[in-house]
Amino acid sequence: MTQFELALVVVHNAFSQWTVRCGAAVGAGRFSSFDLLIIGFLNSRDQKVRAADIAFALKIEDTYTVQYALKKLATAHLVESQRVGKETLFQLTSGGRDLYKRYSIVRSNFLLDAVAMLSANDLDLDRLASVLRTISGIYEQAARNASSLNVGEEIDLGE
Repeated sequence: MTQFELALVVVHNAFSQWTVRCGAAVGAGRFSSFDLLIIGFLNSRDQKVRAADIAFALKIEDTYTVQYALKKLATAHLVESQRVGKETLFQLTSGGRDLYKRYSIVRSNFLLDAVAMLSANDLDLDRLASVLRTISGIYEQAARNASSLNVGEEIDLGE
């Protein structure tokens, strides 16, 4: 299990490194991996979305983290907001869509060919994505279970 979790950490860090460097290549070097993921999420939805919906979809517990990223992206004119009643909805601007299009081109040029080689070796990316979502759910449930423990409570070490 330790090796599996170490592999998850390495994949997470490599993915973050990729998003930041790809972002820098398309002129978005001042944005974090998280900021760029929000741009990608908004692009995939292609509709107005609440910050809470973004946080829920990306499994972010602290919606202020999402709101801060949206504020940075809005300041850069990549995201725009609109008040509808008590809700604030966010969507990409044309500048945000253009940035994501450039990001997608760089991704296609440098990443998709390598991933396609894995697919040629019978790797089903849809199936892998499904497995990763399942693993995410397992970790989410385990986190809820762990948070139900009282601080200082005896933990059965199974000895």
